[in-house]
Amino acid sequence: MKNHYSKTLSFGDNNTVIALSETEAGKLFKEDTRSDIGSEADKMKFANSINDLVVKFLRLEVFGEDSEMLVMERLFPYDFRAFEYEKRELFFDVFESELEQLHKAGFVHRDLRRPSDMPGLTFDNVFLTNTGIRLIDVGISALKTQVGPKLFDRFIEQERKELEAFRSFFLSR
Repeated sequence: MKNHYSKTLSFGDNNTVIALSETEAGKLFKEDTRSDIGSEADKMKFANSINDLVVKFLRLEVFGEDSEMLVMERLFPYDFRAFEYEKRELFFDVFESELEQLHKAGFVHRDLRRPSDMPGLTFDNVFLTNTGIRLIDVGISALKTQVGPKLFDRFIEQERKELEAFRSFFLSR
């Protein structure tokens, strides 16, 4: 980790997420990163206007002297293995339906399954919470209006493959 921040929840190559309170988390954008805070905020707001699958955007703020921060709701993930298979099937069915709603509206997450050469767990961006399955980290997500229909359709096709892999992972544990 390049910098250690108090109350760090997670970190990657470009950003660190910190706990701000029991209800809020902040994704820090320091110096010149590959991800754009405004674009990420816009994608979160778009997805939030469709359904509750993507973590809720709250606001943008300045953090310290050299960072900006995307403030979002804080999620507390559950271990899905604590739930019976039938409940996990229901969770997954709702997740799949909400993901399809986002696709139809013109949003694709693009990071359900991490590439095998990336550190972290395979499905790091998929959380089971007290309200069902939720998605975090829309940094590489895409809006159809921004990428056009051909590229968007390619992203959807890939995401459907990732969804099937997640289904197997989620239900077979």
